[in-house]
Amino acid sequence: MASVFKLGKDRKDKRAPYFLEFVDHNGKRRRRKGFTDRNLTVQLAAKLEHEAMLRRRGLIDPDQEKAAQGRLRPLSDLLEEFRKALSRKDSTAGHIKKTINRIKKILRSGGIEKVSDLDAQSVEEVLHEMREVDGIGARTFNHYLQAIDSFCRWMIPRYISGNPLAGISRLNTETDIRHKRRALTDQEVSILIQSARESGVEIQTYNGELRGTLYLLAYLTGLRRRELASLTPKSFDLHSNPATVTVQAACSKHRKQDVLPLHSSLREYLLSWLPELDAEQPLFPALERKKTWLMVRKDLERAGIPYETSEGIADFHAAGRHSYVTGLLRNGASLPEAKELARHSDVRMTMRYGHIGLGDQARAIEALPTPAMSTAVDNVASVSKSVSKSVSKSVSKSVSKSVSKSVSNLDSKSEFSGCRGVSSHDMDPLDDNSTTSEEIDSCGNEKGRSSSNDNERPEWRRGESNPRPASPQFRPLRV
Repeated sequence: MASVFKLGKDRKDKRAPYFLEFVDHNGKRRRRKGFTDRNLTVQLAAKLEHEAMLRRRGLIDPDQEKAAQGRLRPLSDLLEEFRKALSRKDSTAGHIKKTINRIKKILRSGGIEKVSDLDAQSVEEVLHEMREVDGIGARTFNHYLQAIDSFCRWMIPRYISGNPLAGISRLNTETDIRHKRRALTDQEVSILIQSARESGVEIQTYNGELRGTLYLLAYLTGLRRRELASLTPKSFDLHSNPATVTVQAACSKHRKQDVLPLHSSLREYLLSWLPELDAEQPLFPALERKKTWLMVRKDLERAGIPYETSEGIADFHAAGRHSYVTGLLRNGASLPEAKELARHSDVRMTMRYGHIGLGDQARAIEALPTPAMSTAVDNVASVSKSVSKSVSKSVSKSVSKSVSKSVSNLDSKSEFSGCRGVSSHDMDPLDDNSTTSEEIDSCGNEKGRSSSNDNERPEWRRGESNPRPASPQFRPLRV
């Protein structure tokens, strides 16, 4: 039985609200704030007790009821909870900021305020309108969709039972490339490093020597800009075999510690450069806030190399990571090896970084071993000559047999009853089964065989090869 009461300090205050206590379906005693009117508070207590009884009997599903209540909550409150959840997952501040801002833009543009207002049609209309009005590309479209989709998946099963955006498909980014990159050759990378070191000017507060070292490390390690910004002299182990560089999990894109081997030439250069720095000093201070694309562009233009061509642009990421993966594949590394060195989770991503052109394909074809062409031609000629002789002999033998058989049939059908002389010229010289003149008598018959012409008639041959079946003998029936 629910109890209705006022707190001790408010018993004499008529404007103070009443409180009620009841036992829920889990057997736990709950306290709720009521109204200033006692009768209304009693009715509320009775209603809550009745609903608790229905839940205990299974007539009301608590999970469905909780989801129904959650659909009425404002999304602004849930978005703040989602921000805290991302922070607890050790997401970077930049990632959290981008994700929340993208979700807010979708909700604001679509007029979506509550969970019940969030559906696939509303979100899809907003995203396609952004493509038409703002001109966003397919990749940006997918980033916005990924942000709000992660928000919906976080709400399951807290506030919703299923993902309302399950029907929206992502766009094909291959058909709408807005930022196409190209890889530099090893000669172009060497020219870029030399151009930076000999420039004598500062770009983004980096002098030429520091920019050249940055380009060299980016090309020979394939590290991303944020990973390069985290490097200190302590990150390198130059006395191990092989020499290695370690990227901490907090700075790695996939949140795992990475240990990568170093090129022998890079090791020799670092042995002479790193002792001049403090152990905790960053190699490239504040690199994340620098316009690295501007550095590369000016150094390339100074060397006479175009920054943008029909193949794409050569920004810092292209000059470093793209050129690194492409160089590995061009110089004999297998695709699985390039995938591990690039630290990609999927080999398809590695293939995007490998810019293998028609010239590379032609060199790969030329590397195939070729057979000895003269020997192959001689073998083919000898085989062809042997086949020709065999075919000629077989045809000649077949024709001779056919002619001999035709002549024999004509002789058997003639009205001449006498014996015809047979000489050795009437025999087929190619027929191994033909009979010699010594084995034939004066009438043309083979010795030891009957000279009767009855058995030589064609009618007899047909009867012998296909005799008529015997007629069955029926016994007469007795009446």
